[in-house]
Amino acid sequence: MFFTYEPLPTRVVFGAGSREQLAAETGRLGIRRALVLSTAGQSAKAGELAAQLGHLCAGTFSGATMHTPVSVTEEALRRVQELGADGLVAFGGGSTTGLSKALALRTDLPQLILPTTYAGSEMTPILGETQEGRKTTQNTPKVLPETVIYDVELTLTLPPAMSASSGMNAVAHAAEALYAQDGNPVVSLMAEDAIRALAGALPVIVQEPQNLEARMQALYGAWLAGSVLGSVGMALHHKLAHVLGGSFNLPHAELHAALLPHTIAYNAPHAPEAMRRIARALGTEDAALGLYELNRTLGNALALHELGMPEDGIAQAAAQALEKPYPNPAPLEEKALLKLLRRAWSGQTPSSQTPEEKR
Repeated sequence: MFFTYEPLPTRVVFGAGSREQLAAETGRLGIRRALVLSTAGQSAKAGELAAQLGHLCAGTFSGATMHTPVSVTEEALRRVQELGADGLVAFGGGSTTGLSKALALRTDLPQLILPTTYAGSEMTPILGETQEGRKTTQNTPKVLPETVIYDVELTLTLPPAMSASSGMNAVAHAAEALYAQDGNPVVSLMAEDAIRALAGALPVIVQEPQNLEARMQALYGAWLAGSVLGSVGMALHHKLAHVLGGSFNLPHAELHAALLPHTIAYNAPHAPEAMRRIARALGTEDAALGLYELNRTLGNALALHELGMPEDGIAQAAAQALEKPYPNPAPLEEKALLKLLRRAWSGQTPSSQTPEEKR
């Protein structure tokens, strides 16, 4: 056995009520003029955090939006410069974290993230940005947040539907980590436990949104999933998600959820050990079908057309997925990708046939 494993240096503060450590953790990073970031919908909470920071806060920016458009980042950057901000505090999900990372890339300012969803991007050195209908990603230590405060109480207001799709987004990170080209035993342990925690917690959250124990388990799973996303490379699933999200502006978490059973089915014949671990974590016999049924149980959209993807975009998506492809267990072939996308577009059950059998 031979592998390399380099843990990422993000500081994690985990626990109910841990947001009370915000001022102390901000000061620990040497931040004296923080800019608090959020989406428009979270602006009131951003104002509360600004008040909590007191003299350590320079102001707020509540324009974060999905897929991290460069135009929004440029607007936020002007705000950073106007206020003389020396650090970033991001409150919210992947959209706000993405904005914080984009600003850190351009300014090298320290970041402190308070996640309110299960996106997991707060644990990664990965940034995806959208410009002119194209989403591009890069991996650089410059965008890795310095500190993450995981306060389960901040997730209690996340609606059940958003909890379900956000949680499946995290499952996607963990699932692909299990067959990553640069994977290792430590990452595999974390990934399988992430899937197990999320698969157990999400159905409870959908039925009992205020169940603190289920929320805690989901947040724990999301932390693990984000950690493995930041430690190893992703494959076909994430490439397709970036293509579809950037080209058709599909909702990020819902897209991951609907797409995942089909990308897992595509790779199943070429990654049997990963499929065994995914199925074991789900408590099922078949990894792809188990994910599809979990989506159904959670009430997630099963078809890409439900999310707004046009049928005539399937060929474009397949072609873009073949441009600069990510390493993947199964060979990437246009005809096979078209069939995968057609099944995902229509919401059919996933097919675990090999690409050759799909022709």
